[in-house]
Amino acid sequence: MSGTSLDGVDVVLVDFQDSPPALLQTFFLPYDDELRRQLLELHQSGNDELHRAAILSNQLSQCYAQAVISLLEIANFIPERIIAIGCHGQTVRHCPEKEKGYTIQLVNSALLAELTGISVVSDFRSRDIAAGGQGAPLVPAFHQAVFMHADSPRVIVNIGGIANITRLNSRLPVMGFDSGPGNLIMDAWCLRHIGQHYDDNGHWAASGHVIATLLDTCMADPYFECNPPKSTGRDRFNLEWLEQKISGNELPEDVQATLLQLTVQSIAAAIIQFCPNTEEVYVCGGGAHNAALMRRLAGEMPGKKVEMTDRLGVAADWVEAFAFAWLGRRALLRETGNLASVTGAKGERILGAIYPA
Repeated sequence: MSGTSLDGVDVVLVDFQDSPPALLQTFFLPYDDELRRQLLELHQSGNDELHRAAILSNQLSQCYAQAVISLLEIANFIPERIIAIGCHGQTVRHCPEKEKGYTIQLVNSALLAELTGISVVSDFRSRDIAAGGQGAPLVPAFHQAVFMHADSPRVIVNIGGIANITRLNSRLPVMGFDSGPGNLIMDAWCLRHIGQHYDDNGHWAASGHVIATLLDTCMADPYFECNPPKSTGRDRFNLEWLEQKISGNELPEDVQATLLQLTVQSIAAAIIQFCPNTEEVYVCGGGAHNAALMRRLAGEMPGKKVEMTDRLGVAADWVEAFAFAWLGRRALLRETGNLASVTGAKGERILGAIYPA
């Protein structure tokens, strides 16, 4: 899995022979600054983007292959023991609206299969969009399979570049949607002003004060008023979006504090509105390691237990990669991977294209 945060590649080795499936090994390979820069540039229209996208797809596939091979070396596994790689690819455009109806995740799956000698399953989102869905989020089906509890209504919150929530309540249909920005605007603002890729533990944000008028302006974005199913990404929430809302006279740390509160408030508001009777909130993704964010999130939802998914047996950093291993296996078994109640698709579909080794 390589997500909206553009920090690198998460790889997991999963054994599905037992129930629940076992997470055997994990590995993280960070992107270098040049690859990250080129990927960010491709989020906007520009010169010769078809060529640049193809070249980046090859570079990413080499990066994915390196990550997979490193993982297998650490785990002392030979490639022949692996059934398949479930590869999400790197999203550079996500436009699920009916008048557009497409999503682009960069990866050369044929090259990845060639480099690793392992079959590859990729392009998970397109079939759901073809069926009238948002193509995202896809992880709620995995959350249901792994984290559902018959007696405890709970929500799983993934805070990556974008934040998404999954409602798991045995008395209600599974619901999942993107609540809004997670880390991506905070990370970009942090890089611009203090030269770091992220705000470690939210210390910089904690040094500032929330600008109430800016927070209100951000929360007034029409996206937050839309009912699920809905999904979003860098196409909507980015630095340019923020710059249209500030004067330039604000203290940078106050803007950071406001961005953190925006993430917290949009998540909490979505849970309160769409996930009634929730007792437990479990957080995964990079945002789970932001202590300031976790404290504020708990403060916005008094009476609800707020913890990391580690408590449920899957470490917060690896939930999404685990999910795409699960989705890859579903495709090989010709089993459906989406939830129509989540994405708004006309029905449940088999997701993914298979590239045999």
